[in-house]
Amino acid sequence: MNAREKCLNILMDINLRGAYSNYAITKHLSSSIDPKDENLIREIVYGVIENRLYLDYIISKLSSVKIKKIQPAILDILRMGVYQIAFMEKIPDRAAVNEAVNLSKKYGHKRVTGFVNGILRNFSRNKEKLMVVDKTDPKEFLSIKYSYPLWLVKRWIDEFGYEFTEKLCIENNLRPKLNLRTNRIKINREELSARLTTYGYTVYNTKYAEDGIVVENPIRITDLEEFKQGLFTIQDESSMLVGQITNPKRGSLVLDMCSAPGGKATHMAEIMENDGRIISRDIYEHKLKLVEENSNRLGIDIIETEIFDATELDKSMIGKVDYCIIDAPCSGLGIIRRRPDIKWNRNEEDIKKLTSMQKVILDNAKHYVKTGGIIIYSTCTIGRDENLNIISDFLKENKEFSLLGFEGAIDSLENFDTAKEGYLQLFPHIHGTDGFFIARIIKKDS
Repeated sequence: MNAREKCLNILMDINLRGAYSNYAITKHLSSSIDPKDENLIREIVYGVIENRLYLDYIISKLSSVKIKKIQPAILDILRMGVYQIAFMEKIPDRAAVNEAVNLSKKYGHKRVTGFVNGILRNFSRNKEKLMVVDKTDPKEFLSIKYSYPLWLVKRWIDEFGYEFTEKLCIENNLRPKLNLRTNRIKINREELSARLTTYGYTVYNTKYAEDGIVVENPIRITDLEEFKQGLFTIQDESSMLVGQITNPKRGSLVLDMCSAPGGKATHMAEIMENDGRIISRDIYEHKLKLVEENSNRLGIDIIETEIFDATELDKSMIGKVDYCIIDAPCSGLGIIRRRPDIKWNRNEEDIKKLTSMQKVILDNAKHYVKTGGIIIYSTCTIGRDENLNIISDFLKENKEFSLLGFEGAIDSLENFDTAKEGYLQLFPHIHGTDGFFIARIIKKDS
């Protein structure tokens, strides 16, 4: 099976079977695959998912058959071909066409081969004209040009404005850099960076996270002995800031209510110098096994895993916790650049359901913390409904809680005016991180 057929199989897993893009790619890539083929596969798969609406717009100009009536495998073959011709300058148009035609012979009937060949050759000859988005409505233009559902574009423009939304869409369609978190109980950031450099990796420090390293060329970095020995873990800088802002003291009791796969819990443990107790909860056993595996690799033994639904109140934990961490279930619209399939799998009704759940979880958390205890509420999304509105409503209803400023927790407060108030909202095109929200809430004397 060549690289493009692997791409097709991955795309079919995502589009037909609902697989997450990152898991689907991992499933189909073996350690024996050539790094050049791996890069090609990732480029085509992510490119097609990111630009799906735009690619379909181009195909619809060329096809006499409506998009919805084209066989799913053939439609993905066409999307791959159009993407390569439109965006991958190093691949000759004829190669993209020939590869698509060969795939259509295997995955379609005889007549479909001519259909694929005709559309892609026509696009190759008239590329500049066909790539123009002929939409006068500005919201519809953004939706098609950058491939975002119209409901989401409208929502973002209403909240952030047109120019902000366009910049956000552009940034979300770019490949993010890989971030590593140094395991501070085993090594410091400078020494780990030096080791990575000896392998030929280009690395530099993250801007805001004290333990973070950016890797420019991270091919097979998890094959390194340094990874197997638990000297680092993969985590975006925005997510690292949760542990950094919490800054739990040694000997503390931490309750991580929605923990899996354990990135924040293990970071807390490292900050606590593996001294204290962290209870990591999730509703799925297989996800908690990931927490346990990560803890073992990192040399952490203070994390206990428990199956528990965060929307249920645990009366046995009332008034006992020093730090309560809520990495709330959310729409995930802040991590589209890493998981572009998210934008096709969400709708406005999802957000309404999620906000109801977020409120319940936060309301349960208030019972767990001691006086002087801290609640950290975070999401990997960017809209007010799932973030600031949740916190504002909670504070109005619970006067014994207030936001606690954390300007001292981050050295660079550029574009972070709200840190003094006790919350951060990060955006990919402003901060270079995933879209993320973090609020720190303290329980005062009642």
